[in-house]
Amino acid sequence: MKATALLVLLLAALLAWLQYTMWFGTGGSHEVDALRAQVEHQRTENLQLQQRNEALVAEVGDLKSGGAAVEERARSELGMVKPGETFYRVVDGSPQSSAPVAPVAPPAPETGR
Repeated sequence: MKATALLVLLLAALLAWLQYTMWFGTGGSHEVDALRAQVEHQRTENLQLQQRNEALVAEVGDLKSGGAAVEERARSELGMVKPGETFYRVVDGSPQSSAPVAPVAPPAPETGR
């Protein structure tokens, strides 16, 4: 009878230790949840980077295949114009707030004592 009670107590202690390890120990449920969140964040980031890469591949293909994309880029980024064309710059009609600068008075001469 005493051996059975000791065995039950030992098994209960082992079960308690295993439960503690599962919930709070290394590799426990908190770490698993943190790793799942990290994996989900990485998947989202990978998807964004994949979409960016696909857009860049499409742009490179356009630049290699035709002159229209190269011409558009030269016009927008470098401000280039064809011979015989006139370049017009459209300026926004809102006035810029540039307050006049007040003159600064020279410092007063020091008096020696």
